[in-house]
Amino acid sequence: MIEIEKAYDPKKFENDIYKKWEDSKAFTPEIDKSKRSYTIAMPPPNATGTLHLGHATMLAIEDILIRYKRMNGFSALWIPGTDHAAIATQSVVEKKLQSEGIENPRRQLGREKLLSEIKKYVQDSKQTIRNQIRKMGSSCDWTREKYTLDDSLNKAVNTFFKRMYEDGIIYHGDRIVNWDPKMQTTVADDELEYKEETTKFYYFQYGPVVIGTARPETKFGDKVIVVHPDDERYKELHGKEFELEWINGPIKAKVITDECIDPELGTGAMTITPAHSHIDFELAEKHNLEKPQIIDFNGKLTSAAAELEGTDIADARDKVVEILQKKGLLVKIDENYKHNIAVNYRGKGIVEPQIMKQWFIDVNKKVIDWKGSKRSIKEVMQDTVKSKMIKIVPSRFEKTYFNWIDNLKDWCISRQIWWGHQIPVWYKVSKTHKDLWQKHNESSSYLLQSLGIMIDDVICSETEPTEGSWIRDPDTLDTWFSSALWTFSTLGWPEKTKELEYFHPTSVLETGYDIIFFWVARMILASTYCLRTDGLAEENCVPFKDVYLHGLIRDINGLKMSKSRPETCIDPLEMIYKYGTDAVRLSLIVGNTPGNDMRLYEEKIAGYRNFVNKIWNASRFALMNVSKEDLNSEINLKEHAKTRADKWIINHMNQLIKDVNGSIEKYRFSDAATMIYDFTWGNYCDWYLEISKGEHLNPKVLLHVLKNILKLLHPFVPFVTEAIWSFLDQKNMLINEEWPEYIEGVNFNSDAEEMEKIHDIITAIRSFRAEKKVDAGKKINAIIYGGLWTKAIEEKREPIIRMARLSDLQVQTEGEKVENAFWILAGGISIYLPAGDMIDFEKEKSKIKKELENEEKIISGLASKLKNPGFINNAPADIIEKEKKILAEKEESLNNLKEKLEEINNMSQ
Repeated sequence: MIEIEKAYDPKKFENDIYKKWEDSKAFTPEIDKSKRSYTIAMPPPNATGTLHLGHATMLAIEDILIRYKRMNGFSALWIPGTDHAAIATQSVVEKKLQSEGIENPRRQLGREKLLSEIKKYVQDSKQTIRNQIRKMGSSCDWTREKYTLDDSLNKAVNTFFKRMYEDGIIYHGDRIVNWDPKMQTTVADDELEYKEETTKFYYFQYGPVVIGTARPETKFGDKVIVVHPDDERYKELHGKEFELEWINGPIKAKVITDECIDPELGTGAMTITPAHSHIDFELAEKHNLEKPQIIDFNGKLTSAAAELEGTDIADARDKVVEILQKKGLLVKIDENYKHNIAVNYRGKGIVEPQIMKQWFIDVNKKVIDWKGSKRSIKEVMQDTVKSKMIKIVPSRFEKTYFNWIDNLKDWCISRQIWWGHQIPVWYKVSKTHKDLWQKHNESSSYLLQSLGIMIDDVICSETEPTEGSWIRDPDTLDTWFSSALWTFSTLGWPEKTKELEYFHPTSVLETGYDIIFFWVARMILASTYCLRTDGLAEENCVPFKDVYLHGLIRDINGLKMSKSRPETCIDPLEMIYKYGTDAVRLSLIVGNTPGNDMRLYEEKIAGYRNFVNKIWNASRFALMNVSKEDLNSEINLKEHAKTRADKWIINHMNQLIKDVNGSIEKYRFSDAATMIYDFTWGNYCDWYLEISKGEHLNPKVLLHVLKNILKLLHPFVPFVTEAIWSFLDQKNMLINEEWPEYIEGVNFNSDAEEMEKIHDIITAIRSFRAEKKVDAGKKINAIIYGGLWTKAIEEKREPIIRMARLSDLQVQTEGEKVENAFWILAGGISIYLPAGDMIDFEKEKSKIKKELENEEKIISGLASKLKNPGFINNAPADIIEKEKKILAEKEESLNNLKEKLEEINNMSQ
């Protein structure tokens, strides 16, 4: 008998077990050419963040894969790391400093001091997220941990930038970008959130046409009307110029045509504001139109607004409408116009499109040698997925991916913040201009332009040139520019390391479907470009072979969890403290299918804690029935599987191994977990252990199945399985054990089929007892006509009697119908249960008679009511019909009760 504690307490085991794993270097794979590699680069959470359910889901899924592959003999590497999260981190620190009395941290501290404050804050915060990743049981290789601002990764970023710059893919140009006046930086398209707003929509007379707009404050420089060439209403105006009265007085305007205009939208005629609309900018580029700036970088009107110059755009709208109304140009106002406004999802500031000189990646320039021809970044990104070099799971997201790539525009990679990878570009200037620049705290690129600093030369370099006066481009690179290199920069690139050769391409990128474009596409862009320019074969240039996309975690009502509604949020760390890590992991996996959202609530987590306890209790029962000598004894399945129950459980176990392997390989983690759950709770605990209690336990089979259950469960619930394994006196920790093997030759089908019949009989009797509400403690009699299965039933008489709660069991091959007994069929076997054992006839008769009296009273009352002329003549028709319907239902119920009473009378005779 092996002693094991009565109850499993996660708090007692989890921290110690994780330390043992880490100290034993179980997480640190070696480069071993005799093994296949399996690699996952962990999507890096913010260094200053805390663990949320999205992280927890990602960690659970990736840990399942890594543990499964490690136990299958792969050299399995899971690279952990954190992200510097440029905008988010700088914003948090600036707010902290402002709360301490530093009103404008950038201006008052300057670049170096502010960066020092941010570094200090990050260093203090980084350990928090590390510990939280550990709490999830993540078996990642901490010796290879990376941070997106590490010196080695900065070198990779600068190398990436310089190569693209020299290839002409990165260029410095004036294009329209998303500008956040609040945070004073550009923002990527996919970092925008859209909020619906109800506002006014204004119609104004604009020369010969009426135009509509929700933003009259941007219309000072509008001098072009655009209509669809086939719009008959405006045919005579094509190409015409005319003078008209407008906000600041008379202007000259002209009419052009373009097929992008929707004739059904508004009046079908629109003026354009090229400097503050992406669509209008493209039109201006296409038709070579002027692009006057109306809104400055602080969100105020420029000199183009004349007397309204300097007015905040939030205040300018009513003033512009008032001006146009006084001129008689206001036609009408739609008071309930709904539209979406773009906000920065980080700082929540309203984003204004602006034309600015920024750094961009040209996605259409054909510079990459790819499969025999020169291809653009966009074409390579299309080909990797189209040719199945990269597989997206679920495949329906391929359509979304291609839709985004097909419409990809040049990527603005510069940001006007200080925290991040500074652009490795130097400008040669005069000493006077360098002094002027330093006086302004080396702020941002748009200030550099506004100060009128003359640039004599430009060099792309990590270090400052030695001759002359140079200033570095003050902007930093988009966070996604550096994280795009994550899969290969973490393995030593741009150096040609052994790790890079062995562990790359990574095996799978696992992430939420909501950031497929934030990160997935950009990683494909960076990896294919950098590694192909290194001369690697195309198949070795992709960042990963598979992309697995999990869904969002929602609350019990299917709503997105939101900080604005605290009651919807679940803190994974709080749940870990309350129910243990294993229960939290299972609750995030079961029901979580590829690409689909899943509901999570505390009751679900509590339910899986019960399963974790069941694993412990079942193991405890098994270990209490074996000796220490049994723990390491060898098993020959054909020799040591003696009873039908042994052979049945081994058959099921063998099939389970095969099914679980298939599910995990297809990323169907919920299916795999559910199968193991059902087998453990149902087949092993409820059936095999229960049946074995009345027989001589077979320790070899008992332990063989238990060990395999623990191995199969380990990737899903690593802590409780490792804790139980420690009582089995094995030479390895469970994390280092081999995965169970599906054995082709194991075939106990006939014995297993006989055992299934016993299972069917017990289940059928139990179900019928429950249906008839027979007291759980009451024993009944049963007569079974076993047919071909009679011998097997006789052999399992004891567990049938014990588990079905029988007082007497008669088993015959066949026989006559048993009178006054209930007949049930279980797997083709007839079972008769005497009615007298199941029902207290007198009690049941009394109960039915009372119900009959009650129904007769109700029927009498309803019948009288429906015969009453006062009711019939005055009650609404629908009420009368409702009463008639109730009467019919009650009469049917009365007949059923009479039949039931007659049946009981016949049985009791």
